[in-house]
Amino acid sequence: METEIVVRNLPELPRDVLMDIFALLEIPDLKRAGSVCSSWCSVYTSLCSRLELYKRPQTPCLLYTSESAADNVACLYSLAEKRVYNLTLPDPPICSRYLIGSSHGWLITADERSELHLLNPITCQQIALPSVITNERVKPVFDDAGTIKEYELWEPKYDVELDCELDDHHKSTHALDKLRDLFYIRAYIFPHPSTRSYIVVLIHSGSQLSFARVGDCKWTLLPRGNDYEDCIYMDGLLYAFTSFGQIDTFDLHSPTITRNRIIGDMKTYTQGRLYVLQAPPGDLLQVHRILELEDTDDKEEEAILVTNSILLYKVDMAAKDLVLINDLHDQVLFLGCNQSQYRSADEFPQLKPNCVYFTDDEAYVWKYKNYCRDIETQTLKDYGIYVKHVPLLCDNESAIKIAHNPVQHSRTKHIEVRHHFIRYHVAKGDIDLKHVRNDKQLADIFTKPLDEKVFCRLRGELNIIDASNLE
Repeated sequence: METEIVVRNLPELPRDVLMDIFALLEIPDLKRAGSVCSSWCSVYTSLCSRLELYKRPQTPCLLYTSESAADNVACLYSLAEKRVYNLTLPDPPICSRYLIGSSHGWLITADERSELHLLNPITCQQIALPSVITNERVKPVFDDAGTIKEYELWEPKYDVELDCELDDHHKSTHALDKLRDLFYIRAYIFPHPSTRSYIVVLIHSGSQLSFARVGDCKWTLLPRGNDYEDCIYMDGLLYAFTSFGQIDTFDLHSPTITRNRIIGDMKTYTQGRLYVLQAPPGDLLQVHRILELEDTDDKEEEAILVTNSILLYKVDMAAKDLVLINDLHDQVLFLGCNQSQYRSADEFPQLKPNCVYFTDDEAYVWKYKNYCRDIETQTLKDYGIYVKHVPLLCDNESAIKIAHNPVQHSRTKHIEVRHHFIRYHVAKGDIDLKHVRNDKQLADIFTKPLDEKVFCRLRGELNIIDASNLE
């Protein structure tokens, strides 16, 4: 007797309910949900096109390219899932672009003609921004056929004491793919709720500001300031911070945009990077990442920029001063080419509390692929353990002598980067490098076949209990 199987359509959840559910998912789960069926895919697509409906703060991810992947593939490392996703992205190839900034799920990239694009790596949506030649500082140079062959970069001279531009300009000519090396410093994307679109702000050559709304045909140059380093958009105003701690505001919706300086100098200039972010209570925070350039006697030796310290301040708008913060408690900071982020480790257990996660975004580093990278996590107060010098034992006397040698010569400059790292921190006094005899190397118990006598001695020094003595 045959059994008849009746297939019925399962009842569909209302579209608005699905939208509310999808808006609470992590991005990888959202992508999976969108591939279940056509109706869910439609909800997924609608949600991606209206990011203001997306309610879940995302665990930050690390985006990078790899030589083992295709030119149009980016690798996305998820901290939430501790796995890597390969994302195939639209042309131009992602590996040929410069990443100028990222925020709200969008990347701001510069292609090989120094033109900017917004790219959403999840939806693969791409938006061309106004051409670089619409910026007042850049002029096109045409060949006989009327094709742009080069760019001219015009940089006005500036009188810092008078706080004004001079009539004289400095002009330089650059290949199409080289302008991005010199012109772009940082880029930001801020939601524009009234138009359900975005505003893109550039810090470019001369540490000056330009902006454009998505859909604009040209860049608008903002009134000149002095050495802008970071920006944030709050309460309908653009706040721009200089390397001296000055704060200027701009109303980008005004018919005539003016610069309004609300705070003057608040700190002495320090070699490094300045970041600005808004903490959940609404406080403005400044983060100063102090960098040091390692000295080298060889002019051909690549420079090594290292992070010496990270200082965190609250901006006291009333007192017009900076208040040092010594502890993040359960909070976490993310700094780098991305818009600076402030996260709670309670909400994201994958993150380590009281830490600063950062990637290199110093112009001398990120524009040149061979420079050493300073990608790390800095713990402000880790486990309550403090040591003045980190003890490091080594049984190779030659390696110890190289580490203590302040001079790099032809025989040592090409050794592995890790040895230069040790040498640098020995010179700073962070590491105390000492010799240990071969027979005192405790690691031998894990790496070498040993006779019973040596094995038992090392086991005892490690305080490992002999299981045969247990009842």
